[in-house]
Amino acid sequence: MKASLVRIRHARSKKDFPFLSLEDGEYVELAIARTKAGLILIWVTALFILATLGIVFAMIISALSRSSSIDSKTMSYFWMFTLCLLIMIIIAALMASKVYVANKLFVTNKRLIHYKVDSLFTKSVNIIDLSKIEDVSFKQNGVLDHLLSYGTIRMSTIGDETTYTFPLVDTPSDEIELIAHLVHNQKEK
Repeated sequence: MKASLVRIRHARSKKDFPFLSLEDGEYVELAIARTKAGLILIWVTALFILATLGIVFAMIISALSRSSSIDSKTMSYFWMFTLCLLIMIIIAALMASKVYVANKLFVTNKRLIHYKVDSLFTKSVNIIDLSKIEDVSFKQNGVLDHLLSYGTIRMSTIGDETTYTFPLVDTPSDEIELIAHLVHNQKEK
């Protein structure tokens, strides 16, 4: 590739991905994020929990309102508890969404950079030279993976035989083709 094109792509990658520490002449070929289906699952689960709690609390409130022994102060505490519980569920869904979206895999012309986030307070970055990658594959398990066309990308390295995985990727077969091509090109250099 011409040196001027490499400089342009490097500058563009530095602008688009300022948080990546790119080497001279390195540019992002592919930025892989998790599928949106995972976000939908997080929010469908949260809404299901909210709806279930709403039904349960409606039944409790109905039973309590028929009872003459419950005063308004007790009822207001119950409403406050209900509101706090609903807010906690929404906050949990927001946190789960933030963690889910924060996971990224960047493929440059020289390396793989994997930002792995397990929780709000557990993060790691794995950087793998393309020349060290021995095998790139993907796996789809179950009907949902096939119907929604997502899966897990798997990369194993030479030597220490470490395997890196990146789950819940849209059309993983397309991504591994490009990664395998880049690995092949890097090994030829």
